[in-house]
Amino acid sequence: MKDRFQTIAQPTIGEYKEKGSKFIAYAFPVSTAEDWQAQLLVVKKEHPKARHHCYAYRLGVDDTNFRANDDGEPSGTAGKPILGQLKSFQVTNTIVIVVRYFGGTLLGASGLIHAYKTATATALQQATIIEQTISDIYRLTFEYAIMSNVMNAIKKCQLSMIHQDFGDIGKVDIAIRQGEVATILPQLKAAIAKIPIEMVADMETIEGLEMVYLETR
Repeated sequence: MKDRFQTIAQPTIGEYKEKGSKFIAYAFPVSTAEDWQAQLLVVKKEHPKARHHCYAYRLGVDDTNFRANDDGEPSGTAGKPILGQLKSFQVTNTIVIVVRYFGGTLLGASGLIHAYKTATATALQQATIIEQTISDIYRLTFEYAIMSNVMNAIKKCQLSMIHQDFGDIGKVDIAIRQGEVATILPQLKAAIAKIPIEMVADMETIEGLEMVYLETR
């Protein structure tokens, strides 16, 4: 299903040396542009004297959100081989930043490609690759008179509650696997309203309940 993807479970480091140059690869799990930008800043602060901070990332499952940056290396010799390894390991929501300390000897295009590829592969080989799913997040706002209906319905549909707020009115955020939303939402509504699922399509609202989509994560 398109709502599943592989990523790395934790940050890892790999290293490669060639003719005095040192290439240190940092792999991080990320999920947004803000995430990868923050990690890049961290690495740059840690290695302010490095000659290059090259990187590539992939986000999402449709293979359209990616970037490769050579950071001053000859075009296509750094970012592209890093990105190639992300694809080879079939991981997304991941950034790899390779820091290079120049050793005084030029490596040539083929040498650079091999170095960045090898450093990246070494980092990714250290990682635990995990499978995750994309979920749509919905907020259920309800009157306390139907709280038991809501909670029982969530349990019946085996949904995860990721946030709860029981103030003047009840609020619960739930996660539904994206590929199952069309199936689960009618089941959830039917269970809350205590009606046959066949009647859900004709029901515009449930008294005492508001259900809204918040985001995808």
